[in-house]
Parts: sequence; C-alpha cells; structure tokens
Amino acid sequence: MTVPRGRGDAGDGSEDADAAADRTARAASVQSFYGRWATLYDGLARFTPGIGRLRREAAAALDLDRGDTVVDLGCGTGANLPYLREAVGPTGAVVGVDLTRGMLDRARRLVDAAGWRNVHVVQGDATRPPFAGGGGDPVIDGVAGIDGVLASFVVGMLADPASAVADWCALATPDGAGEDPGHVVLVDAALSDRPIARPANAGFRALTVLSTPPTFRFRYDPSPHDVLRDRVHAARDALREHAAATYHREHLLGVVRVTGGRIGGDDAD
Repeated sequence: MTVPRGRGDAGDGSEDADAAADRTARAASVQSFYGRWATLYDGLARFTPGIGRLRREAAAALDLDRGDTVVDLGCGTGANLPYLREAVGPTGAVVGVDLTRGMLDRARRLVDAAGWRNVHVVQGDATRPPFAGGGGDPVIDGVAGIDGVLASFVVGMLADPASAVADWCALATPDGAGEDPGHVVLVDAALSDRPIARPANAGFRALTVLSTPPTFRFRYDPSPHDVLRDRVHAARDALREHAAATYHREHLLGVVRVTGGRIGGDDAD
C-alpha cells in the first residue's frame, strides 16, 4: 500500500510546492482508506482461495538463499512475510515497508506473535524506499545489500510505475557492485486480454472500483481498471528493460500475474 507519486520533482531533486502538496494529499487519502479497511483487507490477503500458493510462488521467484535480505514493498498486513522469512531462514533479514499505520500494526502483531527477530516492519513509501540508494538512509541496523525486492499489488497505485520499478531494480544489488544477481518480483492484477476471461474480468472490474479511494463513486474518468492495466503493463515493461532474465506466470485466466527479473550478476547481458 503506497501513495501514488509522479516524477514532478524540481531539478535539484526536491519537490516543488504543488507536487509536495499533492503528494501529502494523496498520502492522507491512501492512509485513511486502507486504515479503515485494514481488517477486511487482512482477511482477503490471507484467506482468498489460492492466495497462499500465489505468495509462495512469488517468494520462490525471488530465488532467495538462506541468509539473504529481502524487502517487501507495500507489505500491507504482512501476508507475504511468512513466505519470505521461510525463504531466508533465521540468519536472513526480511523488511516490510508500508505507508499505512493501521496495516503495519497488524503486520507487527504477526511478527511479534511468531517471535521473528529478523523480520522488521517500517513505515515508508514504496516510491521512496527508506534504504540507502532509495532516497534515504537505512532504517534497520545491519541491513546492507538487498538480495530481493517484492511488490505485491502495488504498481497499479503508482502514478509513474516505470520509474518506481527502475528504482527498485537499483536497490537489488546484494554486494553493492552488481557481481551477484538480485531479483525483483511484481505480483499484479489487471483485466485479462483473453476472450474466455470475461466472467473473471467482470468480477475484477467491481473489485477495482471498490478498492479505489474514494469507493462510493458511480463514475470515474478515466476508468480505474483502464488506468490500472496501463500502469501494470508499464511496470512489467520496465522490469523487463532492467532485468537480465524474467519469470512470468499468469493465473485466473490472465487476470493475476507474477513477473520476476534477475538484476545484474556475472551472466547479465
């Protein structure tokens, strides 16, 4: 869960007044919306049929080893954290980042209940990851070098998803020099182009409207599902542009996709 952000910064890297005001307003809207619906979202994120298998697939696509460091951008209530922690083991590190405090409170309760000392949850914007190289200093002591970046159902909320994905790829350099490969994985959902997917598309259109703040609006211009599809395609294209290799699988007749990329490494192009 993250605030949409365009690349309207001033030439010196700072935002102008209008961009800063717009950013603040969008952040407040997103925090309010997802804060109110945190309980319902948590249930959907954990118990929707097939969602656990999808999250496990995304974790596997990151190609993590024991002892690695992985970042979950837009971690929400922490539904991905068990799968990521299982992949890196007790010697690795998992960092969940989300903008909404209500979501993070639930994620923290999950971490505390499990007793995971190597899983950290922090408040931050996925478009400005709070790590060195992502617009800020590291927020977790001892976390240096990121082996994997996961973003689940995040890119559709971003005004400039291609630029955000490029930044995430820059973060995925575990040794700081690019000699070892890092991985970025996107999980997203958008209207399917398959003719057979009409029933799935109809259900997804309704879900898109219900999950677009503000929810109680009869008409959107432009259509939120068209905007979502464009953003998902832009993010996926950006990942393929920056990745030496990609992983791609589709589910639910093409509505849900998992796309992964290997960043850098000795065998990069």
